[in-house]
This record gives sequence, C-alpha cells and structure tokens, in this order.
Amino acid sequence: MVQQGREEAVLSRSRGIRTRKLVLTGMLACLAFVLNTFVYFPSMAPFQHFVDVVAAVLLGPWYGCAAAFLCGILRMLSGRTIQAVVGAVFGPVLGGLLYRKTHSVWAVLAGEIIGTGVLGAMTAYPLMKLFYGLDAQSPFYYIPFYTPSAVVGGCMGVAVVLILKRTGMLSRMQRELER
Repeated sequence: MVQQGREEAVLSRSRGIRTRKLVLTGMLACLAFVLNTFVYFPSMAPFQHFVDVVAAVLLGPWYGCAAAFLCGILRMLSGRTIQAVVGAVFGPVLGGLLYRKTHSVWAVLAGEIIGTGVLGAMTAYPLMKLFYGLDAQSPFYYIPFYTPSAVVGGCMGVAVVLILKRTGMLSRMQRELER
C-alpha cells in the first residue's frame, strides 16, 4: 500500500514536470515564430537559433528539438520552404546534448552552429532537390547561408542565458522546471 502511494506520487510529479516542459516548449516555439515573422532578415532566421539555444539550456535536446520543429512547421504553413524545419532541428539536439554533458553555454553555441550551419544545411540539399526540384550542385551549397544565421542567433541566445545565469534566474528557472 505504501509502495503504491510512492509510485503514484512519483508518477504525478513526472506528469507535472512534463506538462511544464511542454508548455514552455510551445511558448518558445511561438516566440521564435513571432520574432522571425515580424523582425525580418533576408534569408535568415536568427531568432530561431536564439530560441534553440535557450531551449537547449532550459529544456534539453528533445524538447528543444520539438520547439524548433513546431516553429518550423508554423513557418512552413506561412509560406516558407522545408528549410524552415530542416535548418532548425539539428542545432538544439546537438547543443542540448553538449550542454547536458558539459554544462557550458559555449558548448551549446558550438552545437547550434555545427548542428544548424553544417548538418542542417547539408540535409537541406537533398530535400530541396527532392521536393522543389532545386539542384544546387553540391551538398555544401547551403552552409554559407545557414551558418551566419546560426552564429548571430546563437550569440543572442548565449547573451540571454549568460544574463539569466549572472542574475541567478537560470538556476531558478531550471529548478522550477524540475520540481
């Protein structure tokens, strides 16, 4: 009887954690979508990478990937190409995994730049060829377009995370997500 009560308490706690993380995932996805829609940079989406870094630190790689995927789908529904999804999902996964291992914000930035600027860009090539018939002649074609956006947005995300860390809000937010 006591064992069953403990199991129910653990299950209830884990549901609460998942709910908070899902809500924050949705909020970050919407934030990225709104910022990318109304603050326009030609052929760039730096606010996606800003949110990727913040999500990787606060939520981890898989919820960060979910936020990027949701934002990418919203951007595709508003007229963007499949690059909106492909260019976003690798950065938070790699950055989140590196943060989980090192707890370094700079590792998240490196993961975002490599994940988006290289892996996402190289993944975009066959998909753009398959779905849109665009043959860029090289899988490396999109790297110069993706990398600057990842660097600019990733640096914005690192700046916000460092400010949160310096004020003590980052650890408080992380504790609240896990309670």
